[in-house]
Amino acid sequence: MTDAELVALAREGDTGAFDQLVTRHQAAAYRAALAALRNGADAEEVTQDAFVRAWQGLSRFRGDAAFRTWLLTIVWKRALTRRRSIVRWWQRSAPLDDALALVDGEARAPNRELHRETVAAIRALRPSLRDTLLLAQSGEYDYAAIAAMLAVPVGTIKWRVAEARKKVRQRLASLGRRCRLTDTSRG
Repeated sequence: MTDAELVALAREGDTGAFDQLVTRHQAAAYRAALAALRNGADAEEVTQDAFVRAWQGLSRFRGDAAFRTWLLTIVWKRALTRRRSIVRWWQRSAPLDDALALVDGEARAPNRELHRETVAAIRALRPSLRDTLLLAQSGEYDYAAIAAMLAVPVGTIKWRVAEARKKVRQRLASLGRRCRLTDTSRG
């Protein structure tokens, strides 16, 4: 069944259909929340909250975008709200490495020092650039999906990714390092 068919059934009260939507999109929703929050427990809580809100707001889903895009927008907004409410969120218990595992698909830089410097360079980016870069580098979302989640034009997403990569490369170059951030998004 397609997402649209499952949404139609769920609107009629079929909780099994909504459960299938949850199963289909849970991993992507969690990864989006983790990219914003950098803490697994917080990301899981936000993901669950977003699914509850999606269930409650299903009647307002117009179908202008894919269900997944609509859901990821809810997840992202909930994650940002959560992030803003956490005092000193930079000092969360999970390091940026957890979110960066998404960036390099668990493949760590062979040079630990280079990896540490890359993490520091990404951490130094302003939040709009950092968030966009982490979402794009995850390979999970195309530019259109990221644009929908962040509620900005696709062109802005492309610029932010390019700008973030440029700033990371510049920071690493100032340390005498070379870095290759590849475009893993499907944009």
